[in-house]
Amino acid sequence: MAVVTYILMSGIALGMNARFTPESLGVEASSALVWYIIEVLIIMFSLYLVNARTDLSTFDVIAFSGYKYVAMILCLVAGGLFGSTGYWVVLVYTGITISYFLLKTLRLKILPHSSTDGYGQSAGSHRMYLTFIVSFVQPFLMLYLTHHLI
Repeated sequence: MAVVTYILMSGIALGMNARFTPESLGVEASSALVWYIIEVLIIMFSLYLVNARTDLSTFDVIAFSGYKYVAMILCLVAGGLFGSTGYWVVLVYTGITISYFLLKTLRLKILPHSSTDGYGQSAGSHRMYLTFIVSFVQPFLMLYLTHHLI
């Protein structure tokens, strides 16, 4: 739902700047969906690489990755109402909140299961780095997907 709403809001944002074309809506939809799929695949592959025995399913990763689209909608609304200043304020605020939320939530899902990797070292540090990276990348994806619309 959030991805579809983001695509529609990107069309409205482009229309407000007199840059809307039907092709641009298709480009936005393709870009959003491709980055969404790439992000989910990278996270699932990373969980496999760090040998994380977690109860996170693919649907959980899809849901956690989709939260940023709600924040991106808020950024586009703020950009439409208050210009680029409103966009940047809301982007920074929502970027921090999404990162904090994912850091706390994924920490509970990924880190408590301790095990060792094949070399006798604790795999907890790898899981911790993965949690930090996933939560840290979200604001930059939000910026990349919305900066050209305002």
